Amino acid sequence: MSVHIDVQGVNKVFATSEREVVALKDIDLQIPHGQFVCLLGPSGCGKSTLLNAIAGFSLPTSGTLTADSKAITGPGPDRGMVFQEYALFPWMTVEKNIAFGLEIKGQSKAQIAATVDKLLEMLSLSDFRSRYPKDLSGGMRQRVAIARVLALDSPIMLMDEPFGALDALTRRNLQDELLRIWAELKKTIIFVTHSIEEAIYLADRIVVMTYRPGTVKRDILVDLPRLRDPSAPEFNALKRELGMLVMEEQQRHHDAEMKLAAVD
Repeated sequence: MSVHIDVQGVNKVFATSEREVVALKDIDLQIPHGQFVCLLGPSGCGKSTLLNAIAGFSLPTSGTLTADSKAITGPGPDRGMVFQEYALFPWMTVEKNIAFGLEIKGQSKAQIAATVDKLLEMLSLSDFRSRYPKDLSGGMRQRVAIARVLALDSPIMLMDEPFGALDALTRRNLQDELLRIWAELKKTIIFVTHSIEEAIYLADRIVVMTYRPGTVKRDILVDLPRLRDPSAPEFNALKRELGMLVMEEQQRHHDAEMKLAAVD
């Protein structure tokens, strides 16, 4: 499979008034077309920082990022972002939120209507097309946010803990919806999560990152058939392996916090 996203020697340093913080160090990552990749690790490991760099929101201090062999120098239509906080326009209805990007692109009313209708159906939102975000549950709002990204037909979907604030049942339902959409549309997905079980359930590949500075600790291919059963022995064996890797980084995080507290 050809490389869709190529991350080479990426470093990210944030300067504060007191010191420099190395958020990412020597990240090398090649993601083929159509692969579903989860970035996994504790808070402070640079998952969202790396995702934002690929999105073009915050470029690296050094190193190179490319999508389809083209340098990433800022946000682009080839990369759609889904945030945890939905980022919907509260004054627009569901269908207007989904249509917004298409209107900006100057598509015809007929094209927009066809795309919106298709996505409302795909994400089980047809009965809610005239509702406003305030009238929707968290799960429904996230469906709208996903539909809005899909409307632009970006080949790459970047997802920053999109289901993190949802209850367990809604989360599983949206995970299944996302897998169905991914299988149908063949998108390349990079998905940030804290949840080991979510990463195993969704991903072709799990990239475990270290606590600051964020580096690639392990890069694991998930060789389990879909749909995956969280109660299966193979699922739980991988869950234990990943759990030990993440716990090591959480302990490093804790030790670093204790060291800072002692200095203060």
